[in-house]
Amino acid sequence: MELETQDEHFKSGFVTLVGRPNAGKSTLLNTIMGKKIAITSNTVQTTRHRFRAVLTREDFQLIIVDTPGLHKPHDALGEELNTSALKALEDVDVVAFLVDASKPIGRGDEWVAEQLAHSRAKKICVLSKTDLASPDQIAAQREAAEKLGSWDAMVGLSSETGKNIDAFVEEVVFLLDEGPKWFPDDMETDQPIEVVVAEFIREKILRSFHDEVPHAIGVRVEEMEYDRKKDLHRIYAIVYVERDSQKGIIIGKRGAAIKQIGTEARTDLEQLLGTRVYLDLSVKVKKNWRRDANQIRRFGYGE
Repeated sequence: MELETQDEHFKSGFVTLVGRPNAGKSTLLNTIMGKKIAITSNTVQTTRHRFRAVLTREDFQLIIVDTPGLHKPHDALGEELNTSALKALEDVDVVAFLVDASKPIGRGDEWVAEQLAHSRAKKICVLSKTDLASPDQIAAQREAAEKLGSWDAMVGLSSETGKNIDAFVEEVVFLLDEGPKWFPDDMETDQPIEVVVAEFIREKILRSFHDEVPHAIGVRVEEMEYDRKKDLHRIYAIVYVERDSQKGIIIGKRGAAIKQIGTEARTDLEQLLGTRVYLDLSVKVKKNWRRDANQIRRFGYGE
């Protein structure tokens, strides 16, 4: 990679967002970027990819690595996601450990903090979702979080209200060394566009079906083409499930459910791509794919 020469005081580096599932990592990334790049939902394992967003300003470039939530795995997919999240601790400059300010610190937070102890990176403890916590809760959480590890900084913030988001970025940049510009100014993520599109579709399924089928869902874009004359992207994607009964749930009565998923996804995709979108969705059964490491990697999850 040919790196662009920068002014003497230009800073750059990699920051990894880690924490338990639903700690607010993807929402924080989107808020920092000022646009939707990572998908969000209240479902565990929403984030399956370890991907990077790139924030470039006049005096710094920050590469933010969003990771799957660290958790006790129950299948091969869970093991792959944990491996992916832990690998994101390697060779980064700053690790930001997100702790939900509105919920008591538990064994899961302690386990994540134990993993961080092995990292040589600078460490920031982030108390997220402060808009959901009272001042007393935040104070108690801060005191508890201080005991989890040795922190170079601690920030309380809310991605929903935007409170202290700039302060968090400033803390990260302060901890970075001077360095080169790793990516072009106009690059916002290192993920292939097909992966981002597939994730946007999966998000709509997670939000529509909650507990019925989310973990059994995988989405892959089979074909994506741009019609310049019509300013239209044609996208053909397959939603994979593990059982025939799940296929029926996703399709819905007379195709109503899959049509609704397509309508909602198309709205987001048109904003993402800046064009009109034709989205063709089909549903296929791939039995027990979450227990097969090869299948997991075909979907691009894990390492």
